Amino acid sequence: MNILFVNACVRKNSRTRLLAERVLSLLEGTVTEVKPATVTEPIVSEEFITNRSNATAKGVFDDPAYIPACQFAQADLIVVAAPYWDLSFPAVLKAYFEQINVLGVTFEYTEDGNPRGLCRAKKLIYVTTAGGPIISDAYGYGYVKALAQYFYGISDVCQFKAEGLDVIGADVQKILDEALKKGPIDCRC
Repeated sequence: MNILFVNACVRKNSRTRLLAERVLSLLEGTVTEVKPATVTEPIVSEEFITNRSNATAKGVFDDPAYIPACQFAQADLIVVAAPYWDLSFPAVLKAYFEQINVLGVTFEYTEDGNPRGLCRAKKLIYVTTAGGPIISDAYGYGYVKALAQYFYGISDVCQFKAEGLDVIGADVQKILDEALKKGPIDCRC
């Protein structure tokens, strides 16, 4: 199995990355790691959109700018690790999704105007940690789940989350262990 690990953790000693590595250790397959924070993505400008539209019209995606989208579309399983920051996730993850949301690679539109996923993966696992409570999943996990299901055709989307890691007196290791034992939340499997 080809596992794509989208590591949006920007800190060297990220607890989210630690939890994600523990989740990955439970999976069987070859892991390819992508670190959006270390990649200089092109700015989504009018020129960028025009070039992408031209490539879509021709059906030619051989420019290196399409490598992330092709890699995402060809993965059998996707694991996204992103800490819970400011009710969401780091901006580098949003930039990554802007790069991979490519018409003709990760999705297409049907005759009735709805997106249809072109991705091979049937499952995406979202891993997150938070210093305090996760107030709402809507802008982090919820956003990724909506993209995965609505655009990419990935039907099974779930999350592992650990909260309260920075609360005074918190036993970080115990919280991470419990998150792993509890298992994925919102999974169809």
